[in-house]
Amino acid sequence: MIETVSLTKRFQSVTAVDGLNLTVTPGEIFGLLGPNGSGKTTTLKLLTGLLRPSSGCALIGGIDIQKDPLNVKRMIGYVPDQPYVYPLLTGQEYLRLIGDLYHSPIETQRRRIPELLSLFDLQDRAHELVETYSHGMRQKLVLAGVLLHEPKVILMDEPMVGLDPKSIRLLKSVLGRLAQDGVTLLLSTHILEFAEKLCHRIGILQNGRLTYIGTPDDLQKKACLQGSLEDVFLKLTAESGDVAPSL
Repeated sequence: MIETVSLTKRFQSVTAVDGLNLTVTPGEIFGLLGPNGSGKTTTLKLLTGLLRPSSGCALIGGIDIQKDPLNVKRMIGYVPDQPYVYPLLTGQEYLRLIGDLYHSPIETQRRRIPELLSLFDLQDRAHELVETYSHGMRQKLVLAGVLLHEPKVILMDEPMVGLDPKSIRLLKSVLGRLAQDGVTLLLSTHILEFAEKLCHRIGILQNGRLTYIGTPDDLQKKACLQGSLEDVFLKLTAESGDVAPSL
């Protein structure tokens, strides 16, 4: 469902993403890890069409996002690292707007919006302006908006930022169910425990290059370390300077 072919993005003299080759299959939860500035957010923006690649290409469901962006965007949902929502709309109005943008039938919106507001514990604040919401509440509203049109691919940039422990547990459960239903998920995170428990495979980016890719067990073997993903990640990123083969 997600494929990149020699995907590269340069900003003047800085190469943020360098020849990325990646494939993520239907129903897979893929975690993208890396130090600050490693290219994670740039990669996600390339996959959503928010940035144009300097070279190479990104495909969603076999469609090149640069050649047919509207059809790709109908298939995807995107959770950015900062949950921007229109502050002078109510939570319910925001979801109605998202539903209309994705041409969701009004009958579907009438059913799904209350369900999603309830799922994320926002039902009691549904008719209040978003400007009164906390950061965590705005993040949950963005998540509800992404789920509203039932995308086939969901791209998430630090989705746990601002969420309390109860909401993080809920998010794990929701993402697990989506993967079981065949939805493809690619997320970047600095919360390694979350990635270790949830992701089927993990890729480590350094200086825009994919240096390691595999299951958590694969990465442990590569690091010759029986420890947490945090320990493995710190060892691999300390040692690696060149691209390693896929595991």
